[in-house]
Amino acid sequence: MPTAIVTGQPVPGSSLENDLRSLGFDVRVAADTAEAEALLAAAPAGDRVALVDARFVGHQHALRLGLTDPRFPLSAVPGAVTAQPAARQALTRAVSRETSSGGGTPPAVDSLADRIVAALGTDGCEMHRPELGSLVAAVPADPQARNEARQAVAAVDDEAVRLKSAVKSRDGFFTTFFISPYSRYLARWCARRGLTPNQVTTASLLTALIAAGCAATGTRAGFVAAGVLLIASFVLDCTDGQLARYALKYSTLGAWLDATFDRAKEYAYYAGLALGAARGGDDVWALALGAMILQTCRHVVDFSFTEANHDATANTSPTAALSDKLDSVGWTVWVRRMIVLPIGERWAMIAILTAATTPRITFYVLLIGCAFAATYTTAGRVLRSLTRKARRTDRAARALADLADSGPPADALQRVARRGLPGLAVPAVALLGGAAAVACSALTGYGSVLPVIGALVYVLTSALAVARPLKGALDWLVPPFFRAAEYGTVLALAGKAGVNGALPAAFGLVAAVAYHHYDTVYRIRGNAGAPPAWLVCAIGGHEGRTLVVTVLAAVLTASQFTVALTVLAVAVALVVLVESIRFWVAAHREGAPAVHDEGEPA
Repeated sequence: MPTAIVTGQPVPGSSLENDLRSLGFDVRVAADTAEAEALLAAAPAGDRVALVDARFVGHQHALRLGLTDPRFPLSAVPGAVTAQPAARQALTRAVSRETSSGGGTPPAVDSLADRIVAALGTDGCEMHRPELGSLVAAVPADPQARNEARQAVAAVDDEAVRLKSAVKSRDGFFTTFFISPYSRYLARWCARRGLTPNQVTTASLLTALIAAGCAATGTRAGFVAAGVLLIASFVLDCTDGQLARYALKYSTLGAWLDATFDRAKEYAYYAGLALGAARGGDDVWALALGAMILQTCRHVVDFSFTEANHDATANTSPTAALSDKLDSVGWTVWVRRMIVLPIGERWAMIAILTAATTPRITFYVLLIGCAFAATYTTAGRVLRSLTRKARRTDRAARALADLADSGPPADALQRVARRGLPGLAVPAVALLGGAAAVACSALTGYGSVLPVIGALVYVLTSALAVARPLKGALDWLVPPFFRAAEYGTVLALAGKAGVNGALPAAFGLVAAVAYHHYDTVYRIRGNAGAPPAWLVCAIGGHEGRTLVVTVLAAVLTASQFTVALTVLAVAVALVVLVESIRFWVAAHREGAPAVHDEGEPA
């Protein structure tokens, strides 16, 4: 149980101790600094500890924001400071120094907690200070100031502020105006009943899987039910994040589950639509696989661009300035958020089209919408990159190399081509090599050796593209080009096989590989590094898998190729899932810093 040490003489009529207990703290009272130091030393080493001035006046939610957020080792609001176990030593040192200097000159700052915050800043410790907005957090110096502070507290409803802050500050039009106005109350209902964000996330996944099952029935009633349940799943998907913000229940495991389940829900729904169409005599597996490939590549563009510019220096661009100027005009903000087809708009569109039309029409509209959104966002980012005078760091280059997912073939060839390619030649070669692999697979008959030759060219160009650190202006395009090449080759070869089951098997393989690529992103975002080298080696890397699939298509019959794709999909899925689950569960148990991924708008 976390410990809150209230320092100084208690103030009659103060609700501070009750507020702290309601936040889950074991409250101890210290009359002076020496007693506070003793209580700090006696607090359990593995628990959070807080120092709070007894004269504190403020909203309970201000204390909650300052003292209970699990994402930050050190956090403070006026009159209160807290440390998680990782920062306990720094807090102890600061309090010890304050005790030893107690007989000297009277301090300039009257509040012990505020003096400790200043001392921690002098020590170079990073201190989180939450944005309080209209919330009050103060240490009044006299009765008049205390009375004014109490009046300020009474003038602001902290529950209304808490509900408002539970909603993501930047979200899509559909989510903002059609979901969040009521989902925030659902989040509060869940919090009051002790439900966790992970439980709501799991409920959202189950609801989406049931929706996919309804779509797989192939009946009009099933399609209508699927559309309704998909929207219900999205409501729960919004609720889990709002619950995390409302109750400050962030965790490493929760962020991973939320992000991973979003992808699983959407792609499982695509498979359900394809199965439902097949029951009605319409084969749309190629469209379903194409939609999954396009959506995954869109996300990789988002991830790669973000990582490439995460800590770039001199990060300026006329294009970015124009974008900021457009955002200053109210209506353009919503138009620009809608045309990128974020998850809210996309799922609403899919749900409505499922209920009212056919799976084929749903996929056609989805592909057209996502293609337009991908063109718009990628073009804007290319312009920003070309006009931006920035120097990318080693961290950014490392992240892009990890996102590239190069395997043993590319690693071996890199030793031959150590100098790499200059400037814009890097993404150009990655694009041309990938295009060659996909074209050779799509434009020849099944069983041809030409796709193997195209894959060999792709292996060579892939090695050339990553032979030097990816610090060029457009080098962030390399990972999405690799994703499009690998997934596109699998789609083309499965389509050319022309037998039942080939495209579903390809869907499964691409889904398994895409999970690995998403998992890589989430590890990087959690500052956990890329997946272990043995895992990348075991599943071959993007170029190794592409080469293997083309060889299988060249030497096996179409039916045998379908079986081989199925076996490959199961093998990859088992390896990456077992390692991923092991890693994230271990990180959670070992107390990895809590994170909260606000999610990509796309």
